[in-house]
Amino acid sequence: MKHTLLIMLTLLTTLTVSAQQRLVYQSYMLGSDSGDTTFREVLRYKNQLRINDIQEFTGKLIAGVSTDYTYVDYDNDSVYHQMNYQDGESYFYAYSLKNSGVEFEEKGEEVVKGYRCKKYKTSINSNTIEVWMTEDLGYQATPTTARGYLKGVMVRQAINGNRVMDLKTIKKDKKLKKNLIPDNLGVRKTGKELNAINKEKLIVRTKIFDDEQIHFAKIDKFRGEIPFDTVLHYSWGTIILKRVNLPVLPEHYQLFAELHQRSNGDAYDRTGSVFVIPMDRKLSLSNALIDSIEVIPYQLDKNGKKYQGIRLEDDYMPVVELMRFFTPFGVNHFNDRVKIDGLEWEDEAYYKMEVSELSDRLSGDVLIGAFIGNYDGGGHKVSLDLVAYPQDYDGDISKNNRWSLPLFNTCNVMEMSGQNYGRLFQTDSLTVEFDIPEGVENLRLRYITTGHGGWDGGDEFNPKENTIIVDGEKIFKYTPWRCDCATYRELNPVSGNFWNGVSSSDLSRSGWCPGTATNPVYFNLSDLKPGHHTITIAIPQGADEGGSFSHWMVSGVLIGNK
Repeated sequence: MKHTLLIMLTLLTTLTVSAQQRLVYQSYMLGSDSGDTTFREVLRYKNQLRINDIQEFTGKLIAGVSTDYTYVDYDNDSVYHQMNYQDGESYFYAYSLKNSGVEFEEKGEEVVKGYRCKKYKTSINSNTIEVWMTEDLGYQATPTTARGYLKGVMVRQAINGNRVMDLKTIKKDKKLKKNLIPDNLGVRKTGKELNAINKEKLIVRTKIFDDEQIHFAKIDKFRGEIPFDTVLHYSWGTIILKRVNLPVLPEHYQLFAELHQRSNGDAYDRTGSVFVIPMDRKLSLSNALIDSIEVIPYQLDKNGKKYQGIRLEDDYMPVVELMRFFTPFGVNHFNDRVKIDGLEWEDEAYYKMEVSELSDRLSGDVLIGAFIGNYDGGGHKVSLDLVAYPQDYDGDISKNNRWSLPLFNTCNVMEMSGQNYGRLFQTDSLTVEFDIPEGVENLRLRYITTGHGGWDGGDEFNPKENTIIVDGEKIFKYTPWRCDCATYRELNPVSGNFWNGVSSSDLSRSGWCPGTATNPVYFNLSDLKPGHHTITIAIPQGADEGGSFSHWMVSGVLIGNK
């Protein structure tokens, strides 16, 4: 009896149906007690609709968020999905409502929310979709258009029986414009093109280097104050450096360093590094680049050798290594030199590494550089982007609380200007003193390590245990080793091929392979309290052999939250 009365009341409303309605739909999960629901609004004027989600977000939005509207023109069987961006650009794509390709099966009639409805059912990508439509309201309206045309007003939709969208309210709205669809919707695109535009608008991409050459050449040193947005070459051309003003982004962004590299004449696997020069203290690597390697602090080993700028000092901070990478054997430039059946050489090496934990070093005024150690006049070509992907719509930067402190780096990026290889581990360990300020917590050590010495007995081809000692106590042991180097054979056209069918680029190595980046490892130091501490790195470096020697490139940054 109750349902009958409701149906009669519904039928009476159709006799006086208005040309203008505002319908609100609510989406929720059945059985969920999280209270997480969303709302969608459908405005109707005669045979036109405007559909949009009701945004409840308060506060500042990140850049690149679009305001989206979907328009339906039933008279012309047309749907227009429009995206409007904060920079003033608008795009749309159009499609037919009735030619969606989705076929629904009618499953009888039911009363839902007081409306007499026809029930329809279909399956898309293993998802069961049920829709209840009423024709008793005397017009057509739907909050969803991607699945095609069903006559009437949608009262409910259920996906897999638990994701529900319900008609919540219907109100007359005489203020609605007679033509809901704008005359100018923007630039027309395909759905695929618009999806790509939408993603690219949300991504914050900063071009650092664009096809820049890193090679060995006599280049006049720039000695003045480093200007913004100018690529400078140092250390006989093996370092490129740029001063940039990077955006200050909310902490929820995932930040990646994205590097493309190809040979421009150098045939060998070389050490490369992407780094930031911190300016927190009186001296930095920039002083060495502009003046001389002799102006920065150094450490003496027991043999009297100098190791310049490798650790944190009272007046000096080492470079922050974003990514350690290794060039393959001659990719691109030498692709036509060697032909091997079953192998097609790649055009370039591509490296992409997340550096989100170092975002405090990648905002505002930043000196960022790239190094490839080589003695070739053609050298290499590189392109570098910093790419940030949002994980939220919140644009509040006041919540940023990342903190970092660079402790050591023996990657000798100024090799061509006399900075020594990290050979000290044969007779010494590397010890750094540092202070943790009050309020810093969740501490970890971000550690990159690779062993070098390219003969059978060298540390490149022999696993060596790295020991990390904190405040005099052995805390961690780690042995870097890569045994997947043969995976990257297509990057190494002029790698040596041995009598037994193995290529030199296939050989396992101490934490690296030609054509790859070396992943950082992370050690938990959350028990460290504010105050003064020491950290020591000890490695059983192998002995020299003739004119050959082993060395270790280790970099460490303390990261946490403040």
